[in-house]
Amino acid sequence: MIKVLKPGLATSVQDLGREGYYHLGIPPSGALDQYALSAANHLVGNPVGAAGLECTLIGPELAFQQDALVALSGALMSPRLDGEVVHQDTAFQVRAGQVLRFEFPKAGARTYLAVAGGIDVPLVLGSRSTYTLGALGGFHGRRLQEGDELPIGDASGTGRAGDSLPMALRRSVGGDVTLRVVPGLYYERLTDAAKNSFFAEPWTVGSEADRIGYRFKGGSALSFQPREQPFGAGSDPSNIVDSCYPIGSIQVPAGLEPIVLHRDAVSGGGYAMIGTVISADLDLIGQMQPNQRAGFVAVTLEEALEARRVYKKRVKAMTGLFNN
Repeated sequence: MIKVLKPGLATSVQDLGREGYYHLGIPPSGALDQYALSAANHLVGNPVGAAGLECTLIGPELAFQQDALVALSGALMSPRLDGEVVHQDTAFQVRAGQVLRFEFPKAGARTYLAVAGGIDVPLVLGSRSTYTLGALGGFHGRRLQEGDELPIGDASGTGRAGDSLPMALRRSVGGDVTLRVVPGLYYERLTDAAKNSFFAEPWTVGSEADRIGYRFKGGSALSFQPREQPFGAGSDPSNIVDSCYPIGSIQVPAGLEPIVLHRDAVSGGGYAMIGTVISADLDLIGQMQPNQRAGFVAVTLEEALEARRVYKKRVKAMTGLFNN
């Protein structure tokens, strides 16, 4: 078991998500930074989709009640084991009775903790991920609380303390971020001036950023082409008759502040989606802190698919590195 002494700000059990239920209104959930969770799992010899902990901004304080092999990847939260610094992207041994603590992140927003054997909570619709709005999956369908005891599964025995992710496969977090966007699905509703300003101006992450969506502030309000609103769309020009929301889609209620929907987002609604952040860049959003600067750049569908191929190639490069 791992006992939660302090839960942190928003610590939850996550794997790579539950696909295939979005049409029923159940989002995929899963790690906001899929690459970081995959890296941590590889380091301890887990299957890539094993459940770990997503630790957001203020990390938890965890007491290990058994020996365990652990790895951390993602945000730089200065982790300490019984006061001794442990390194990111490197597997390390924890002994029964030791306590792992975190500081506020120097860069990034989310650290992922993997333990050999995975966090052994029940599968719900094929995933151990937590969907808090639906009280589904994870540990009792919620964020962790003080006193929770998390079961650890049986380790494969292939992980080794000291295994470290090669520098070529590590990613930096923090600093200004550029997010690639495929324009659509209602991009044509914007005026030419709004199209230009959206991509030309810098934006900053709002304090409302969470697993449902990231709100961006600081740019000019976006104007929409005048039209007679169809029945059911309401009077605001940013409204549409209800439509499906892809993960990564960008809506701009009243044209004021773009919101990028993420892995716990609802599956549809009545706001126009002016574009979609490409899948290869969604991890970057999950590592953005409030007030961090970002810019959007338009790409073609072909460029988005190529970026996805490059991303998957990097993830695949980790396979087999640590289980020989």
